[in-house]
Amino acid sequence: MSESATIEFSAESKTLGDQIANMTLKQAKELSDYLKETYGIEPAAGGAVMMAPAGGDGGGAAAPVEQTEFDVVLTGFGDKKLDVVKVVKNLTGASLMDAKKMVESCPAKLKEGVSKEDAAKVKAEVEAAGGTVELK
Repeated sequence: MSESATIEFSAESKTLGDQIANMTLKQAKELSDYLKETYGIEPAAGGAVMMAPAGGDGGGAAAPVEQTEFDVVLTGFGDKKLDVVKVVKNLTGASLMDAKKMVESCPAKLKEGVSKEDAAKVKAEVEAAGGTVELK
């Protein structure tokens, strides 16, 4: 793994590598979902890191932080604003006024750096109340 070793890469590999490296988390997630749905490929390390050489025994345990932690962003509250405000208040621990301000200032980050399971639970709660949520 010496930095002084010169390795030649094709222009196609460089272009594709640069595109993958510059993806947003949302784009990487979409790519991961596309590869899984279309080709049945489930990358061990998630999304854009799928071409990295496997170190150790492979597996998803060595997934990068950006692929295992999600931000939950409220993107809308539908026609049940009060219900969404109550859920946001309970989820964030904010005061009723602060929760109302969060809901009214969509998009608003409700949770930051949570696991996929926790993000899915928050999303389900908000959507049950009539709000819309995006995981980033």
